[in-house]
Amino acid sequence: MKFTDQLWEEALPVYTEIENHPFNQELKDGTLPVEKFQFYIYQDSLYLADFAKALATAGTRAGNSSELLEFLQFAQNAILVERALHIGYFKEYDIDLKSGKAPGCFAYTNYLLAASTFESYEVAVAALLPCFWIYKKVGDYIYENQAKPNSYQNWIDAYAGEDFAKSVENALKICNQLAQNASESTKLKMREAYLTASRLEYVFWDSAYRLEEWPV
Repeated sequence: MKFTDQLWEEALPVYTEIENHPFNQELKDGTLPVEKFQFYIYQDSLYLADFAKALATAGTRAGNSSELLEFLQFAQNAILVERALHIGYFKEYDIDLKSGKAPGCFAYTNYLLAASTFESYEVAVAALLPCFWIYKKVGDYIYENQAKPNSYQNWIDAYAGEDFAKSVENALKICNQLAQNASESTKLKMREAYLTASRLEYVFWDSAYRLEEWPV
């Protein structure tokens, strides 16, 4: 069993909750209220800006130039997705760009930035992996089961597309290679980081569905 297969099995209950969350079920059916999608898109744009920074930071700690270039490419793609997908939605929905990060987005981005800066390279890679893998799984699930026509088709196509699939496969490959040479203690930390980030993925979806605000 590949290390990433082990990660998937350990965090599968979390993924199942994400897939079954009302946000993704309603997105699949095309019934998600527009205001919740607007909230999500804005928070996702804030998330991706920091995700790109975390990817680039992790890449600078890679052990070889190949992985450095790969992570810099990941970071570039995150920014390009933000520009291509989000800016279009910003114009379409006239989204307010001043409210700032909701608690869920704040928690997730700060965890990834901290992991990419202060944890080992191996642990940073594991922490960054759920954003690739879970989004791909959710995108594929929705694409295969969606109601048509779907007003959120552009989002669905982006995360179920071949270009994103290639990035996911490359991220999985790097994680498996690192695990092969990692100590047991490092692999334990990698599993913990992957699970934590997976839980924060759920928090992010749930935050958008609840239109989460700071309580004070």
